[in-house]
Amino acid sequence: MQEANLIDSNDRNDDDEAGLAIRVRGLVNRFGSQVVHDGLDLDVRRGEILGVVGGSGTGKSVLMRSILGLRHADEGQVEVLGRDARSGDPESRLHIQRNTGVLFQDGALFSSLTVGENVQVPLKEHHRDLPERWHYELALLKVKLAGLPADAINKLPSQLSGGMRKRAGLARALALDPPLLFLDEPTAGLDPIGAAAFDRLIKTLQEALGLTVFLITHDLDTLYAICDRVAVLADRKVVANAPLAEIEKLDHPWIQEYFHGPRARAARGEQPESA
Repeated sequence: MQEANLIDSNDRNDDDEAGLAIRVRGLVNRFGSQVVHDGLDLDVRRGEILGVVGGSGTGKSVLMRSILGLRHADEGQVEVLGRDARSGDPESRLHIQRNTGVLFQDGALFSSLTVGENVQVPLKEHHRDLPERWHYELALLKVKLAGLPADAINKLPSQLSGGMRKRAGLARALALDPPLLFLDEPTAGLDPIGAAAFDRLIKTLQEALGLTVFLITHDLDTLYAICDRVAVLADRKVVANAPLAEIEKLDHPWIQEYFHGPRARAARGEQPESA
């Protein structure tokens, strides 16, 4: 077994920052005396689906929020699409907002707004000069792109199933045609058939639109089905960032337990071990 220090398994010119959608160096996040991240480094390449995994309390969502600027990290450098995400520069902040889409765990839809109105929120914020009719038509396009029927645009979130609410949240995340998409546990709460369908949708959109996807998940099926690389959070850092075939070889207790248990073997399509 290899030691768990595989941060980037493929040769890359470190000076070629144009190939990175996200670059994190020395990130520190504290909550009082609790240190969640301590000198965390992470690269996310343009055009890849990166799965982010780790045990409870390793700060997966905190990392995502730090990258997006929704949380101010205590220390470190964060670059998103070539811009300094921690500089406080309004132009850089606006550039990142316009070029990233986010699907939070529960969809985070406004309950009093219809699906169409939810999708139009970022359009109205960033494209106020567009006619109202165009906002509606663009929202309808994103609703269909997310795999929802056209009539879903006029429904409230409470009228949708859990899977449909996820897709409505995805439609809103895609509203501004962002090149960078953040997904926080997108298949959580879905049945296996619904989860597999959502995985296929994400992969299809990523290939068709050339998206870079930062995907937090506990779903082993998702990792094996659509992720190009996997970043493992443990020991307050990213201890590995590589394709799954290489992650599986690493000698780290959490990696061994997570990627060599019965659920992982099933996700790989292996036959269960005989009793």
